[in-house]
Amino acid sequence: MVYDYVIIGTGIAGLNAARLIPKDKKVLVLCKKSPWDCNTFWAQGGIATAVDDSDIPVHIEDTLTAGAFYNDKDAVELLSKKSLKTITNLIDIGLQFDLNNQGKLAFTKEAAHSRSRILHADGDATGRMLHVFLLEQCEHEIVTNAVVNDLLIKDDICYGVQFFTSETEQRVVYAHNTIIASGGVGSIYRYHTNSTAIAGEVQGIICEKGLALKDMEMMQFHPTVVKGTHFARKPLLSEALRGEGAHIVDENGYRFLFDYHKDGELAPRDVVSRSVFDYNKKTGYGIFLDLNMFEKTWFKKRFPNIYANLKDLGYDLPFEKVPISPAFHYAMGGIETSIDAKVKGMKNLYAIGESACTGVHGANRLASNSLLEGLVFSEVAVEDSLSNNFKISYENYSNNISSYVRNKKIDKQIKNRLRKIMWEAVSIVRTTSDLEKALNQIEDYLKEDVGRLLYLRLLTAKSILKSALKREKSLGAHYIKEN
Repeated sequence: MVYDYVIIGTGIAGLNAARLIPKDKKVLVLCKKSPWDCNTFWAQGGIATAVDDSDIPVHIEDTLTAGAFYNDKDAVELLSKKSLKTITNLIDIGLQFDLNNQGKLAFTKEAAHSRSRILHADGDATGRMLHVFLLEQCEHEIVTNAVVNDLLIKDDICYGVQFFTSETEQRVVYAHNTIIASGGVGSIYRYHTNSTAIAGEVQGIICEKGLALKDMEMMQFHPTVVKGTHFARKPLLSEALRGEGAHIVDENGYRFLFDYHKDGELAPRDVVSRSVFDYNKKTGYGIFLDLNMFEKTWFKKRFPNIYANLKDLGYDLPFEKVPISPAFHYAMGGIETSIDAKVKGMKNLYAIGESACTGVHGANRLASNSLLEGLVFSEVAVEDSLSNNFKISYENYSNNISSYVRNKKIDKQIKNRLRKIMWEAVSIVRTTSDLEKALNQIEDYLKEDVGRLLYLRLLTAKSILKSALKREKSLGAHYIKEN
């Protein structure tokens, strides 16, 4: 049996693609764990959109400025121009964003935006609301616990996907179109805000196949993550808090960010993360998010989930300052695509959402553009695939289909070392010597007899390190310090 589409991933990009594919098409959606184990579900702040036609050029300029003008301008223009219709379409079919006192859409502001243009739902649960809504729209088959371990590629055609269905079993499916929406790389870092299912294995497959990964050095670190919890996925304190007026202070209450940038808390994320890192290192002072300016009833309504989550950790918000530090958050780099969301060099393979590098984010993602990117480019991918109507003949795939071992005993120890290496060598501040040493360590691990999933993670880590070494000067999120 041949599917019309196989979609890898059940975040905003994958589910929106599934929603837009005609119901008479045979579609298989692959989910690595449960549908909730994705970054969309955890997204707090909101979704950016041009407010009206006059705001489109301003949104474009803000995106380019935040991205250090390293963005693909055509992709940015496409993102902003499509945003109004995309958001209106979701509202028309029933998605409810928060409204202000006048009953109109409640736009808020976040760092590096020159105006309020971010929509939110259920206060600080925009991603969850979007995710649940899109999941309800999905009428196609979803297979959970499906861990992709290979793409069936021959002569610039993707014939389908191979995936683990258990620790020892694997399955192959053929498809006329394959859409990668598998997310970023968070779990290869020691400290991150991502779902633990997000580990960059599909990027490793792309690397293995000789296809292009782009801007893999461009990794974004979120500046306001709760410090002191024992788990790898750190609780996020949304940028919307600072957009509404929260302050970053040291243990003496000093707002030091203005020493680094005129916009203080609302400077671009890479600047804020680096400033927090640098100030802490120079002074040894603890860094905190101060929420004292908020009235409690308003805070509980605007940020209900942050309030509840932090209460579970023992904080009485908004009265207590919360200790913070940066953590890995988002991959601007990924699978290189053209403006039609197609993987470079391929006829029927697409990449969308955080797994892709469309060029939209440049060297630093503008806050809340990620959910919008997932919506817009999933629509682009579906439109392109329907217009091309490409068909495979699965019997033409004559390559050997490998039988992989998912995990091996040696893997756990190396995975933990990998996360530590990536956090220390290729995070907020980098040096050439650290990067070279880390690359040598990864090369050594790739020679070990490891399981398939770790092998793919190592390939992705290698691509990040090589890209970071290749870019010798600092740009945006890539900050290289002299040894």
